[in-house]
Amino acid sequence: MNLAIAVSTHDHALGPSNAAVTLVEYGDFQCPYCGAAYGELKQVRSSLGDALRFVFRHMPLTAIHPMAELAAEAAEAAGVQGQFWPMHDALYENQRQLSPSLVSALATRLGLDMARFTADLRSRRYAEKVRQDSAGAERSGVQGTPSFFIDGRPYSGPYDAETLTDALRAIATARAA
Repeated sequence: MNLAIAVSTHDHALGPSNAAVTLVEYGDFQCPYCGAAYGELKQVRSSLGDALRFVFRHMPLTAIHPMAELAAEAAEAAGVQGQFWPMHDALYENQRQLSPSLVSALATRLGLDMARFTADLRSRRYAEKVRQDSAGAERSGVQGTPSFFIDGRPYSGPYDAETLTDALRAIATARAA
């Protein structure tokens, strides 16, 4: 099944909108497989540069990852303050210690307005955005995390940096031809 919801300006994206290829990840900040993919994806992004637009969408698997929802909402709250990607990275880099106090410490380290950040988390202001991302994942046939789509099509191959970079380059090259 293809990506049910097209990439838009509402998404968190790195890279130009007119990049040769777009990679969408549905991820969970507490998922160990997503944590492993995080390092690989950094290498992929570095290798492809502006040829790649990388989009991250939330799919917290709350039944098995009790901190995933809080982490997703924290990333959104940080995003409103212009710090989505630094929070995204910090959450993955500290994945094994995820807790409410860690989330708060990361927000402080990022220099966020803590009164606003705390109020946003308490009110669950961004729960609906996270829910919408998850609903889009379900509509796209996503069964688990991480799940990837390349130019709107599901990618089920290995997500080590070399294999994923080769797959993305092949699609970008075919499109340019």
